[in-house]
Amino acid sequence: MTARATLPYGSWPSPISAADVARARLRLSFPTVSGDDVWWQETRPEEGGRTTVIHLNGGHRTELLQAPWDARTRVHEYGGRSYLPVRTAEGVSLVFSNYEDQRLHRLDEGDPKPYPLTPEPAVQAGLRYADYVLSPDGTEIWCVCEGHIAEPAEGGEGGIRRAIVAVPLDGSAADDAGAIRELVTGAHFYASPAPSPGGGHLAWVQWNHPRMPWDGTELRVAAIENGTTVAPRTVKGGLTESAVAPLWRDDESLYVISDWPGWWNIYQVGLHGESPQALYPAEEEFTGALWQLGGMPYALLDDGRLAVLHGEGDMRLGIYDPETLDLVDVEVPYEDWHPQLSADGTTIVGIAGGPDLPTSVVRVDTTTGRVEGLRRELPELPDVAYLSKPRTERLEGPFGRPVHAYVFPPTNPEAAASEGELPPYVVFVHGGPTGRVSKDLDLERCYFTSRGIGVIDVNYGGSTGYGRAYRERLRRQWGVVDVEDAIAAAQALVDGGIADPARLAIRGGSAGGWTTLAAATQTDLFKAATSYFGISDLQSFAEATHDFESHYLFGLIGPLPGFERAYEERSPLNRADRTACPVLLLQGLNDPVVPPDQSERFAVALANKKMPYAYLTFEGESHGFRRADTVIACLEAELAFYGQTLGFQPRGVDPIDLTVA
Repeated sequence: MTARATLPYGSWPSPISAADVARARLRLSFPTVSGDDVWWQETRPEEGGRTTVIHLNGGHRTELLQAPWDARTRVHEYGGRSYLPVRTAEGVSLVFSNYEDQRLHRLDEGDPKPYPLTPEPAVQAGLRYADYVLSPDGTEIWCVCEGHIAEPAEGGEGGIRRAIVAVPLDGSAADDAGAIRELVTGAHFYASPAPSPGGGHLAWVQWNHPRMPWDGTELRVAAIENGTTVAPRTVKGGLTESAVAPLWRDDESLYVISDWPGWWNIYQVGLHGESPQALYPAEEEFTGALWQLGGMPYALLDDGRLAVLHGEGDMRLGIYDPETLDLVDVEVPYEDWHPQLSADGTTIVGIAGGPDLPTSVVRVDTTTGRVEGLRRELPELPDVAYLSKPRTERLEGPFGRPVHAYVFPPTNPEAAASEGELPPYVVFVHGGPTGRVSKDLDLERCYFTSRGIGVIDVNYGGSTGYGRAYRERLRRQWGVVDVEDAIAAAQALVDGGIADPARLAIRGGSAGGWTTLAAATQTDLFKAATSYFGISDLQSFAEATHDFESHYLFGLIGPLPGFERAYEERSPLNRADRTACPVLLLQGLNDPVVPPDQSERFAVALANKKMPYAYLTFEGESHGFRRADTVIACLEAELAFYGQTLGFQPRGVDPIDLTVA
């Protein structure tokens, strides 16, 4: 065995390059199973973030959409499932939303090119479609439609409007916009249109500003008569209850997941006034936050049992039997599943991963117990000796509050630090802020840990996975609780003799970037801060961000008008003169969620303070970087930045220019 070299933390040699991390940004999502056929979405960083649809049959994998087709919907800007396989007498067709024009298209089996189902933008501008299901008679796609009217005509109304609509499958609406029928209107937001098995009813989820879908939603059901909905009524949910993911049990009842008891649990609801029945009451979550449309956290098997996801933090796959009331976990090597399940017969497909398994499309046969990984986001793993093994921590925050986190220590079989040297650590802050980080294998974390830089990934108060009370700790406390929890996580490492107190950094993207900038202006604990497209000024963000999140701050900070002072006091931009450490700002110039001026204005404020900073921008990048060259540039800049600010010499990266002006 070769002796390990004694090298300072941060300077260790690593086989995991930024290019490897970029390749690992392949994203697999929203699988669908029907018989022996499986489909899924595949987003490819080496193709500029283009999303294609893959079809697997009999072990043969086919890419259905060639460039430049890009199956990506912009509904809510975060999109979601952007395709639907449709079986016809002629074979299987694929309906999908194309990113460039946001039109629905149809690709028939054997045809070389898709054809449009909805009008071109010149006829009906600003229409987007998501969350597709086939109509009961098989002639239409029923889906959520989002209409953007940027410049209202004189005397008219501008803004954004949504409805559940019916789009003919025969393509007639491509030339005649009047062929698209509205089925449900009147609410600000819609999700999960679901016709009953016999076609007599339609269920859906809706909510209105200022609530987000994890705050309060309604499960609505209407009868279907002559292709229209009549007598709609609410059967679950309300202003302070998040009811999501309707799934029909039969023509007279359906399942729904509600957080009414404080956790997202599964209920059975009847159509005739029966009291909702909790199927498996538990202090566990059976779903996550509804950021993207089209995913389902459970699925119905042919024998009436349910494939479900559940857990505190990471989610396990289980089988629930409504007759025996038993929930039995499936023995699989994958420890965390995304809320994107599909089932047919006895087969389940989903997206899952683990600390030493790449996120994958996974197929499970519930009869034989066979588990197959159909496609992995990371085709080849690095030597497992370079993969940091996570340690789950429940830390104590201010006032005794629990803080959930995963610690990833520096790990490298080739190198070790000198005795007595403590490693630098970076606090990772996830976005959302109503989101969650898991302990799944993430090559981005390994990029740092394999070089001798530890990582603590924090599920601060406000994160999902730990019940409604934990999620609502952030209510009107954004910029307070999240910052306190990030500081508590870093301080716990110091107090435990795990991290060097003089070499702590913090980084995050979007809402995590906000927490990063807020922490840098509230404490001198951190010696470096990296913000990926982070928010710096609340007032201008509230005025400029997209519609889905335009009232999000009402719950996180307070409603406007009324809470202007809180917006002003919490904004890092207004405290930039108190920034205690150098800052690296990374920003896409085409970001509709966090506009570029959020980073630019903070850079100007840092220049005025004469605090060292770097501000890197990327043309063509939106919210969340998708291109391989962008990912590489950002990671190498970030590593160089930590080397310059935390006092070590990283290998293989050039120093970046830190501006002091």
